[in-house]
Amino acid sequence: MHFPGVSGIIRGMRNNTAASAPARPGLLNLSPLEQLKAGKLKRRLLQLFVGLSLFGVSMGFVIQAGLGVFPWDVLHYGLAQHLPLSIGTIIIITGLLVLLAWIPLRQAPGVGTIANAVWIGVATDVTLLFLAPAEGLPLQAVYMLGGIALNGVATAMYIGSQLGPGPRDGLMTGLSRMTGRSIRLVRTALEVVVVAIGWSLGGVLGVGTILFALFIGPLTQFFLPYFTVRLPDAEASGRDLLRAGGAGAATGSRRR
Repeated sequence: MHFPGVSGIIRGMRNNTAASAPARPGLLNLSPLEQLKAGKLKRRLLQLFVGLSLFGVSMGFVIQAGLGVFPWDVLHYGLAQHLPLSIGTIIIITGLLVLLAWIPLRQAPGVGTIANAVWIGVATDVTLLFLAPAEGLPLQAVYMLGGIALNGVATAMYIGSQLGPGPRDGLMTGLSRMTGRSIRLVRTALEVVVVAIGWSLGGVLGVGTILFALFIGPLTQFFLPYFTVRLPDAEASGRDLLRAGGAGAATGSRRR
């Protein structure tokens, strides 16, 4: 009689556990029309706009912390030093210009893409209108760390609504597809260029920028399973792209 080894028993236990555990909700590769037809639209739209609003609030907290801003916001802040426009308005204009770059990349924007381009800028300006700058290092740290954590939640919420990527996310994935380079490489190259241009214009680069780059990916990946809306009909059609919380579920980009 053959007795399985310890490794065989452990493998069997893992297989049984995996079989009995409910599958995590999947992020789907949907066209703009499929996004609208996938079901649960009211709930997804609500989650989308709550997420985008919180995204703008998180940006306001990090800006008012004065310890460095998100990578793309280094560019936004730098431009704001030279233009008679609010930083929220610059965020909107930049997002719409980035959308133009989608045309040669043959990317199709969804409802979430357009909302992302406009609403985050509005939410950022409203936050800056009411939120005073942090005074003293302890409060600055609270603003910065709280803003980064909130951004992870906000990113997971708007991605999990499955209504399309943000303008900057689409640029990243489109360039990755067209060039054959990895998303990580394309994202790093884009953000290095953006930060360099923004810093040369007077953008604020600091510890907050570095912490965001290090932690936004893991934070988004942690929260994504809790906010990804399951769409059974679309999953049944074989449109499943990846599992929320699995490897590569979050690119860690400004998810915007």
